[in-house]
Amino acid sequence: MITLVLGGTRSGKSRVAEDLVAGRRAATGGRVTYVATGRATDDDMAARIAAHQARRPAAWATVETGAGAGAGTDLPTVLARLTGHVLVDSLGTWVAADADLAPDTPALCAALSARARAGAGDTVLVSEEVGLGVHSPTEVGRRFADALGELNRAVADVADRVLLVVAGRVLPLDRANGPG
Repeated sequence: MITLVLGGTRSGKSRVAEDLVAGRRAATGGRVTYVATGRATDDDMAARIAAHQARRPAAWATVETGAGAGAGTDLPTVLARLTGHVLVDSLGTWVAADADLAPDTPALCAALSARARAGAGDTVLVSEEVGLGVHSPTEVGRRFADALGELNRAVADVADRVLLVVAGRVLPLDRANGPG
């Protein structure tokens, strides 16, 4: 199963995703791998990363994919190697790590679909919902929002379930609610 968890800054989306993965592990057993796409670029980001690390159960493996870390920005390759339940946090920091703001969306969607077909385990992805934020005044900010918005739509298309987190509350987004 592929689940996309969307939300704004500090909405609680990561905690919701962690709870989902913990629940699946409790129900089905198996390994959990936390794929961390961010890296500390300032004190605030370091504090955010530390808070996520402190919440993470010791039994979960961690793969760092942020720039300067082992796998770099090649998230599709990382996902193809993993078995068991996977939590990716987050797609926004994965996009931001790409200097061209051009993530390989088809490769990511193919890797997610391949994991699901193979029964490799559930995949839960966290991403920022850029459509609810302030419109960026810079060209690079607009390019980031466009790239992440397009990525979110593509991942939602292959996901079995999409959840929107607002103020810690979870809203399931049904395909029937949109066009087509």
